[in-house]
Amino acid sequence: MTHAILPPAESHVVRGACPHDCPDTCALLTTVQEGRAIRVQGNPDHAHTGGVLCTKVARYTERTYHPERILQPLRRVGPKGSGQFDPVSWSEALDDIAARLNAIAAREPEAILPYSYAGTMGLVQSEGMAARFFHRLGAAQLDRTICAAAGGEALLQTLGGKVGMKVEFFAESKLILIWGSNSIASNLHFWRHVQQAKRDGARIVCIDPRRTETADKCHEHIALRPGTDGALALALMHELVRNDWLDTDYLAAHTLGWEALRERALQWSPERAAQVCGIPVQQIIALARDYGTLGPAAIRLNYGMQRVRGGGNAARLVAGLPALIGAWRHRAGGALLSSSGHFPIDRAALHRPDLLGARRPRTINMVTIGDDLLREASSDFGPKIQALIVYNSNPVAVAPESAKVVQGFAREDLFTVVLEHFQTDTADYADYILPATTQLEHWDIHLSYGHTDVLLNRPAIAPVGQARTNADIFRALAARMGFADPCFSEDDETLCRTAFGDAVPFDDLLEKGFATLPIPDAPFARGGFPTPSGRCEFFSARLAAQGLDGLPDHLPNHEPAGSDHRYPLAMISPPARNFLNSTFVNVQSLRDIEGEPVLEISEADAVARGIATGDVVRVFNDRGSYHCKATVSPRARSGVVNGLGIWWRKLGLNGTNVNEVTSQKLTDLGRAPVFYDCLVEVAGL
Repeated sequence: MTHAILPPAESHVVRGACPHDCPDTCALLTTVQEGRAIRVQGNPDHAHTGGVLCTKVARYTERTYHPERILQPLRRVGPKGSGQFDPVSWSEALDDIAARLNAIAAREPEAILPYSYAGTMGLVQSEGMAARFFHRLGAAQLDRTICAAAGGEALLQTLGGKVGMKVEFFAESKLILIWGSNSIASNLHFWRHVQQAKRDGARIVCIDPRRTETADKCHEHIALRPGTDGALALALMHELVRNDWLDTDYLAAHTLGWEALRERALQWSPERAAQVCGIPVQQIIALARDYGTLGPAAIRLNYGMQRVRGGGNAARLVAGLPALIGAWRHRAGGALLSSSGHFPIDRAALHRPDLLGARRPRTINMVTIGDDLLREASSDFGPKIQALIVYNSNPVAVAPESAKVVQGFAREDLFTVVLEHFQTDTADYADYILPATTQLEHWDIHLSYGHTDVLLNRPAIAPVGQARTNADIFRALAARMGFADPCFSEDDETLCRTAFGDAVPFDDLLEKGFATLPIPDAPFARGGFPTPSGRCEFFSARLAAQGLDGLPDHLPNHEPAGSDHRYPLAMISPPARNFLNSTFVNVQSLRDIEGEPVLEISEADAVARGIATGDVVRVFNDRGSYHCKATVSPRARSGVVNGLGIWWRKLGLNGTNVNEVTSQKLTDLGRAPVFYDCLVEVAGL
C-alpha cells in the first residue's frame, strides 16, 4: 500500500489527531525535518485543543523513537512469559500465522478470539480492517466492555445514546458538578471551561472518593464511599422534590416515568444517603439546594463512578438529574458523560458484519478473559479458546484478576499473536509479535467522546523500521488465508473515507484536519431525546422487557465496605497522572515523574497498621496480592485506599500490579468490570 508522505524537506508540518483513550481528542501538528518527526504540538486552529497538549502526548516523539520499540517481526524461542524472541521476516511470520489460523478455523473458527480495545481510538486502525477479517473468518466476537460499557448502557436507556450537552458551554454554567472525574489529569481541555466559569462566579463541586488534583481546585469536595453515587443522586432528587425545585413543565412534556421515580426518591432522605455514602448530611442538603437554585447547572460525569456493581444504575440516576430542574433548556445546562453517540459513523460499511453470512459466533466478554482462557470446551461455552490475536490492548496488565489472566496466557497450547509497539507484559506471552505503526505513521479518522468534532490523522513520517499499520497486517493475513473479497484490498485512506461516508465532507478534513458536527447548542431544550419515546426515560421499557427493574435504583457493591472483616479497606485504582491505562508506562521521562507504584492511604488507616510514607506494603485479598510504596496522604479518605495504576507488571515491585486483586465480577448493566468494587487489606513488609 502507499501513503501520501511528503518528500524530505527542510521542515514541514502535518496535521493529525491524538489517538489515545481521552475525551479531548486533540488536533496535532507534527513538525517533520528530513523525514523525522521532531516535535508534536497542539493545533491552535482547533478550538477544543487550543494549541495545548497534555504532558504525555507532548512527548509523543519520545515514544515513536523509543530505543525499545519493536521494529521487526519476532517469534518466540523461549518459554511463554520469558520474553525470549528471535527476529523473522514478515513473509515467514505471516505465512505461519495464516497457516495456523486456517488449521484451527477448519475445525472451529470460534476457537479463535480477537482481543482489542482503545490502544488507538482511531476508527481505521482499531477495528476498520480487523473487524472485516474476523467477520470473514467467523471467529468468536469480543464484548468490548472493559472501560465504559455500564455508563454507555445507562445513557442509552436514559437519554437514548451517548449524547449530552456540548462541552464548550460548561464555561457559561453557574454550577458545575464534576462527578467521578479527575479532569485536570484526564480531561485537561474541559478544565479550561471550568476555569472560565469559575472566574465568572460559578460554583464548582467535585464528587469523588479520592481528593484528586481536581478536587483541590474546586470550591467543595464530596468524598463519598466508592459505589454510593446512586444513593447520593436519589437523595438529591428527594430534596428537589421536597423543596419544589423542579421544572414541572419539562418533566411533564419531556420525561417518562417521573411519578414512579419520584416515589423511589422520596425513600432516600439525606440522612439515609449520608449513612450509605459516609458523608455529612449537610453536604447533601446544601448540594441539592445549589443544584436546584443556582442554574444553569451542568454535570460532567466520567467513567470512574460506573466501575462498581451498581454503576449502570448510578449513571442512569445522575444522567436523569438535569431533566428534574429543566437544565436541558439551557445550552450551559445538562450533563455530559460521552458525546460519541452524536457521530454518524457508518459502522456496517466499515466493519462489514455481512461477511459473517448466516453464522452467529459466540461472544466472549473481555473482562472475564482470565476465566475464559482456562475453560475447557463445553456445550455452554463452546470450543476451548485455541488462538488469540491481541491488538490495541495489553490484557495481562489491564484485565482484572491478573493471576488468572497470566495463567491463561501461559498455556502452551494457546497460539497468541500480538500487534504492538513495545514488548509489553502481554507481548512476553506471544508466539509472534508484529511491529505496528504509531499515530505519526498512518492514516486514521477519529470521533471524540468529549466534543463534537471529527478529526483526520495523516501520516507524518514513513513507518519506522519494518512497522506496518494494523489494517495492513490484517489485509496481509486475509490474502494469505484466501479471503478474496474486494473489501480486503481497500487501503487505509479509503477506510477513512468510508467511516462517515457522505455525512462528513472529507475535503474539509483534508484541508483543516477537523470538521464540526452540526449539533444544536442545546440539543434537548425541547426534548427530542433519541429514546424510543423521544423523552428522557426514567423508566426504561427495554430494561423491563429484559426482566430488570425499569427504574434506576441504588445497588450496593459486590464487596460493600464493612462486609468482610478480613478486608476492611475499599480500594479504587484510578490512573496515575502521567500514564494512560498501561500506555506511556515505558516512557522513561514519564515514569521518572511517577516514581514507583503507589498506594495512597489515609493517616488513620496507616497509623492503625504501623505504615509510614515510603514503606513497601502488600495489598491483598483472596484473589492475590501486589507490592507497592505507601504514601500517607489526605487524598485517601478513611476506609478507602487508592492504588494508582496501571503499571506494567514487570515494572512493578514484585512482578505484579494492582489488577492482581481486582475481580472479574460484572456491573448491573453493560456487562462491564467492577475495578472500583474491591475490598483489600494492607500490611507492611
